[in-house]
Amino acid sequence: MPLENRQLSLFESGDHVCITPLPPEPRQQPRLRPLSITPPPSLPPLARWREVDTDTQTIGFVLRRSRRKSIGLAINDDGLIVTAPNWVTLGQIDDAVREKSQWVLKKLRWMQERREQLALADTDWSDGTSIPYLGKRILLGLGHSGTAHAFTGQELAPQDNDQLLLALPRDAEHQRVRDSVHSWLQARAIEWFGRRLEHFLNANNLTINRWRLSSAATRWGSCTSDGNIMLNWRLIHFTPDIIDYVVVHEIAHLRQMNHSKEFWKEVGRMLPGFESARNALRQHDPASLPLI
Repeated sequence: MPLENRQLSLFESGDHVCITPLPPEPRQQPRLRPLSITPPPSLPPLARWREVDTDTQTIGFVLRRSRRKSIGLAINDDGLIVTAPNWVTLGQIDDAVREKSQWVLKKLRWMQERREQLALADTDWSDGTSIPYLGKRILLGLGHSGTAHAFTGQELAPQDNDQLLLALPRDAEHQRVRDSVHSWLQARAIEWFGRRLEHFLNANNLTINRWRLSSAATRWGSCTSDGNIMLNWRLIHFTPDIIDYVVVHEIAHLRQMNHSKEFWKEVGRMLPGFESARNALRQHDPASLPLI
C-alpha cells in the first residue's frame, strides 16, 4: 500500500477490513430486515457518497478514485469503501458492488450487530443511571424543564455524582435517552479534544490538515500521512491523561508514520510517562463503552 494512502490506527495492524469470519449460515435463511446504510459523519478528501440498487436493497458507499489498476472493495467502521481507477466508469463501479452485494451486506450486518450487542449490552438508559465522563461518574437526570441539556457542575471539570439533566420525560424510551446523552458527550469531546490537539501541536511546532470525531468500533484514533486525524468520541469517558495519550499518539505519526522504536521515542518525548495511560486503555474495546 502506498505510503500516502496508508492510515495507521491504535492497536490495529494491517488494513481496516473486518476479517473476523461470519458465523455459519443456517440451512434455512430467515428473511432479514434491510440494513440502515448511511453516509459517515464526513468524507475523506476527494471522496463522494454513492448509492446503488441491488436485488436485496440499496447499498450506499464511499467512492474514492486512485491510481490502482482494479476496483477494490473494503469494509471498515465507516461502511463500504470502494476504491477505483480514474478510468473506470460509474456503471462499472455499480456493477462491481452489485456483484459483491451479498458479501458486502453480510459484513455490514455483522459489524452493525456487533456494535449493537457490545455498546449497549448492560447500559440502563434511564433516570439516575451512572455513566463515565472524563474519568468521573455522572448521573442522568430526566424530566428537566429547561434546555435540552444542563450540567450541574463544571462541564470540563466534572466531579462524581454531578448531574447531566435532560429535557426528556422520566419514562422516555432508552433510545431517546441514549441519543440525547451521546449528543452532549460528542459536543464535549469536540471541545476537549480540540483543546488538547491545539496544545500538543503548538508545543511541538506541528500542524494538521484537519481532525474529526469517529465512532469506530475497533480503534481509538488514526492519522493519515496527509495530516488528517480522527479521534474516537468515546474517549470522552476516560480520564484526561488517557485522552492526552491518544492525542499524542496520533500527533507523533506526523513525524513517524509507523510504530517503530523511533515512533515510541517521539511519543515519550511529547508525553513522558505515557505507558500507564496506554496500558489502561488497552483493557478496553471501543465498542464496549460506556461499560467501564
